[in-house]
Amino acid sequence: MRARLLALVLLLLLTGCSSGGTRDDGRITLRFQSLAWQEESVEANKELVKEWNAAHPLVRVEYVQGTWDSVHDQLLTAFEGGEAPDIIHDASDDLADFAYGGYLADLTDLLPARLKSDIPRRSWETTTFGDGVYGVPFLQEPRVLIANATWLKRSGVRIPTPERPWSWAEFRRITERLSGRGTYGVAWPLKEPVSATLNLSLSAGGQLFHRGADGKVTVRFEAADQVVPRTIHAQAGTDRSASPTTLGSGGSDTLPGFFGGRYAMVPLGFSYRQQIVQQAPKGFAWQVLPAPAGAGGLTQGVSPQTLSVAEDSPHKKEAVAFIDFLLRPKNMVRLALGDWMLPTGSRALNDPALRTPEHGWATGTALAAHLRPAPAQTVRGYPEWKDKVATPALQEYYSGAIGLRELRRRLEEDGNLVLARYQR
Repeated sequence: MRARLLALVLLLLLTGCSSGGTRDDGRITLRFQSLAWQEESVEANKELVKEWNAAHPLVRVEYVQGTWDSVHDQLLTAFEGGEAPDIIHDASDDLADFAYGGYLADLTDLLPARLKSDIPRRSWETTTFGDGVYGVPFLQEPRVLIANATWLKRSGVRIPTPERPWSWAEFRRITERLSGRGTYGVAWPLKEPVSATLNLSLSAGGQLFHRGADGKVTVRFEAADQVVPRTIHAQAGTDRSASPTTLGSGGSDTLPGFFGGRYAMVPLGFSYRQQIVQQAPKGFAWQVLPAPAGAGGLTQGVSPQTLSVAEDSPHKKEAVAFIDFLLRPKNMVRLALGDWMLPTGSRALNDPALRTPEHGWATGTALAAHLRPAPAQTVRGYPEWKDKVATPALQEYYSGAIGLRELRRRLEEDGNLVLARYQR
């Protein structure tokens, strides 16, 4: 009896997994934490994992469902605890602290030439920190205006196109013209005001973050940076053309009022079109318009979704091979359609499925060439600056609680004190 028990224990030990995700029979298991949340997107990711596993029996990928909620803190805990997944789905504006902190692998010498050449340099800049590349940017979305097509047609206003967009001044005049009797030309959902303000400000020539010769970053809230926030402030407080009640709302919160005819337009991320298709009442006519342009044209800042590899992963080459498979042009199109976003890859972006006028796809792809790295892309300490300084300051400014001078003081003086702690 004892001999049988001993033999059983030895058998279990021999067939068990060793550390690092490698079994004694040579098979490798990679953990892929995905932040996909829309049903179509989750399905596309899981299908691709299944296809990989069927074709690669010695390198199995385990799908792990993550969430965008508090992803930064969750990953930090995982990194420090030595429990980070091998393949990490995140956004490029969340990578700087992880890259500089040594938690992410430098992919410079691991990436295949096909992937390097297919994704434009401007997209690679979003995941480049110092001399290293710490993620693969693969999905991105411009901010657009979702408009009530019937309302705009009835008003007789000029309909903007990517070739002839509205200026910020024209946009303000048009929203005022569309307002009245309890209705508003625009509803700004600014519960998270920082990325929307900074990314759209590139169209007006704004920059906000300035890197000196010593490599240190300082905040300067100059005239070009003020165009977008001043426009929103005037629409909400002076013109009464922007609904004051949506300033603290998320994008989804504005949709019932939009469908109900309370707002003519809502500035939203491109992916919100999926919710509109699913939720709009029968017969509701809507269209996608480019965001206003300024001195910088249609330029917008974006923080693409990214795929990175943990520095602690013992199977970096295999992890990159899976990423390369996941981001083949046809697969990238599947991921883009699932998330209702734009792929970064040039070949995928040219797919006819992403250039149809239906649901505004063609308008989105026309804006892709104007997308640039978000202003805060490589700024260490940005998450703290955003949460503790910029978000409350912008929320108070848009609500009328503080003026432009106080907004500038807080963004610059208070903000630079925060950033200085990360640049010593």
